[in-house]
Amino acid sequence: MTVKNSNLKFVSKGITAILWLFFAANLIFLILNFKNIPSWEYERIIKINGFTILIWTVVSFFSALIRSYSFNYLEGFKYQTKFSLISIGFTLSILLFVMSNHIALLIATWFFMGFFMSRLIGVDSKWGEAQEASKFAFKYFLVGTFFLSLGLLILAFQLDIFTLNNIIDKVDDLPKHITLISALSIIIAAIIQSAIYPFHRWLLSAMTSPTPASALMHAGFVNGSGILLALFSTVLFASNTLIILFIIGGLTAVIAQFTKLLQVNVKQKLACSTIAQMGFMIMQCGLGFFNAAVVHLILHGFYKAYLFLSSGEQIELIKPQKNPNITIKPMQALVVVLFGLMGAFLFNYLTGKGTDLNSGVFLTLIVAITVGQVTYNIVKEQSLSVFQKAFLPPALFLVGIATYAFMYNAVTVLMSDMPMVAEPLSLSAIQIVFGAVFLVGFFVMKLGIYRKYPWLYVKLLNISQPSKKTVLMYKSK
Repeated sequence: MTVKNSNLKFVSKGITAILWLFFAANLIFLILNFKNIPSWEYERIIKINGFTILIWTVVSFFSALIRSYSFNYLEGFKYQTKFSLISIGFTLSILLFVMSNHIALLIATWFFMGFFMSRLIGVDSKWGEAQEASKFAFKYFLVGTFFLSLGLLILAFQLDIFTLNNIIDKVDDLPKHITLISALSIIIAAIIQSAIYPFHRWLLSAMTSPTPASALMHAGFVNGSGILLALFSTVLFASNTLIILFIIGGLTAVIAQFTKLLQVNVKQKLACSTIAQMGFMIMQCGLGFFNAAVVHLILHGFYKAYLFLSSGEQIELIKPQKNPNITIKPMQALVVVLFGLMGAFLFNYLTGKGTDLNSGVFLTLIVAITVGQVTYNIVKEQSLSVFQKAFLPPALFLVGIATYAFMYNAVTVLMSDMPMVAEPLSLSAIQIVFGAVFLVGFFVMKLGIYRKYPWLYVKLLNISQPSKKTVLMYKSK
């Protein structure tokens, strides 16, 4: 090892140590000042509050974790130093983004988040497919930055105000057509970054990136839209565009779950899973629960970072197997429904959501489906005894829902100085109809009915493919 490489490695480890310390400092600060976190501004350019500290804590943890993992994983990789430097730039971009109060800084950091992520996707400059995937993704990120800039600049010039908190305070003074154009532009920017249909192919094409980069992308980058939408919740409420988020998010969640079942490549399967989870997150925003969306993006970050970092081991353990014949006995169905209802009741009790006839009902519905699905997987597992099948479902959903409720309530407190982050909507006919469609689609997926229709299978397979230029086709130019 040369002296230069040795020094660079030492510096990289030093930066990682700083990130771990930064994470620890933020976490301790959150714990000690949980219910009384002050808000601090500097020259109207940056603003730090409880939400800022929360996201800093999460981002610094994932960044430090993935950088620590990459030391051994990328050992000997020609572009390890390049990866390290780009990941630092990406992390700093997110940290600056969540503290931005001036829209110029907000737009700039949004752009640099996409810029650094595209460079991580194409970090191997000798691999043609990776370079094509990098360029392909960057085009999407540029379009997203354009629409975000359009949405924010319309607000700023109309009000002659360029700071985020002042714009939010004056949104109700704007003409409806201005808030509508701005909200639609912000929504487009958000769904592009979260790879929501029809903007999903950049994420499917980005699997050429090293596994640590994929973990950083799925645990942090795609979640950025949830933060963006939470920051501009007042604009979305004022423009009455939440129903758009609800429908787009719900459709994406169902379709991506379908396409996940068709994948044979582990990373592509994880990419489809991320798209589905981002659909759920956008759907929660559309229900008026931006705090629930933030909880979702945090939990998804932990879950997906683990899955990507352990994907190599998963590949070794996977064995080819036939599609299971999905059947469920009446008693098993009764147990699944019973535990699903109990899970929903516990969620309502711990969070107070879903007890009134408003959009909170859909949060409860999602919890009931999740508990029911976990219960189904347990009761169908032949290696478990009858006692284990009776004991595991309540134990798991008690721990899981209690943890979720704790995080939900904690995040709600930390976002308390942000306007309209937990405002349930009145139930509408569109919500009810789409909720029914969502349920039907979910059961069609879980019961494998789609396999009986070849045209549907082929359609789902085609829409879940990466850009053709990122799979050797770039050589045919």
